[in-house]
Amino acid sequence: MLSWDAQQVARAAGAQLLSSPFAGASGPERVTIDSRDAGPGALFVGLPGERTHGGAFADQALQAGAWGVLTGPEYAGAATTSEPGVRMAAEDPLGALQRLATAWRRHLNAAVIGVTGSTGKTSTKDLLLAVLSTQRMTVASRSNFNTEIGLPLEILAAPGGTQCLVLEMGMRGPGQIAELAAIAEPDVGVIVSVGPVHLESLGTLSAIVAAKAELIAGLEPGATAVLPADEPLLAPYRREDLTTLTFGDGGDVRLAGADDEHVEIDLAGKRIELEVNFTQAHLRRNLLAAAAAAHAVGVTPRGRIELVLSPGRGQRQQLPGGVLLIDDCYNANSMSMRAALDDLDVTAKQRPGSRRVAVLGDMLELGPDAREFHAQIGEYATGRADVLVTVGPLAEAIASRYRGGEHHHAADSTEAAELVRAVMQPDDIVLVKASRGVALERVTSALTAGAPA
Repeated sequence: MLSWDAQQVARAAGAQLLSSPFAGASGPERVTIDSRDAGPGALFVGLPGERTHGGAFADQALQAGAWGVLTGPEYAGAATTSEPGVRMAAEDPLGALQRLATAWRRHLNAAVIGVTGSTGKTSTKDLLLAVLSTQRMTVASRSNFNTEIGLPLEILAAPGGTQCLVLEMGMRGPGQIAELAAIAEPDVGVIVSVGPVHLESLGTLSAIVAAKAELIAGLEPGATAVLPADEPLLAPYRREDLTTLTFGDGGDVRLAGADDEHVEIDLAGKRIELEVNFTQAHLRRNLLAAAAAAHAVGVTPRGRIELVLSPGRGQRQQLPGGVLLIDDCYNANSMSMRAALDDLDVTAKQRPGSRRVAVLGDMLELGPDAREFHAQIGEYATGRADVLVTVGPLAEAIASRYRGGEHHHAADSTEAAELVRAVMQPDDIVLVKASRGVALERVTSALTAGAPA
């Protein structure tokens, strides 16, 4: 945002410019909502919080050398520091942040791709970055910056010259995807999947589908929707004024062939061959979604696709004793649990003699049928895991229908860290997966302590 002065920033945000001591100076280098990060070049946006209003730290931000502050009038106008800096006020600081992001998105004139889904949205975002960055200047949002606060910050972090902007869009309830789409104004909307997640807040699968489909509704006429070919629940939300590309078996973009290091894709009638560094079936399916979205913005994937997964999304690490760790602990739902267990099973077939150890924790926000969803995972794990370690009160239900090998249970992640280390044997393949609230990163940290990076 270096090209924007204080007046332009205030105008874009719909904020009142209270002071601008930097006459003719360039604009902020970055935007932050954390006063501890508000050093030189930063625009600090003070937002209301659960316990305190971020605007209370406006003075602190200016004293730290921030370019300026944008917050509520009662805080922006009360800044008493003698340090120079821009002060802007808005009755709704979050709305001002979002308006500023939309203005910057328009200024960039980049191709914007919005990605959502019940599972797979982060890996699809990572795949899009890998596919696009070899041909276009591409910025992709960080994995958990997918909310009404995080998404505008990621837009504002995109530098001038950005050609493609890939934005993950999270959803906790109805109306949230619509809000994110209104901020980002995507040219392409990708729905990777729909499934039984967030049932605690949304209640039914049909409500989940409707919430995800807000991305389709938020697209401008002439934009492109990328949808799974095998998802009839999305059919009522299709629009005639959009271009729709489907991916997966029977879709416009589908897998035509594959081996360990290559995939051949039928890309809307054009055959392309890519070299890839992953074999997981769910990642290769998500690659089809990424290829479709890239095609929609005029990029044909080519060459080697070097996927770098976001933390906790299935990274593999070789540990001492020949143990292979699959770190998928960031989040979980019924769909992603099944995909992870499939991956564990397929990986074991490539390593004869290795035990399949599944460390599975609670899946949260599944509503009144949560225990049944967990029990179904126990059935699915039968034949796909030789050792089952369950973590948390809900995960106990997984064991109720598990008919595989040995089973162990831990009350929480701290207990699980000790338990898994005791159970683990040389050459094991260890899958660690649960919802974020279970904090199974304690298990992966315990296993990787002292291991080579």
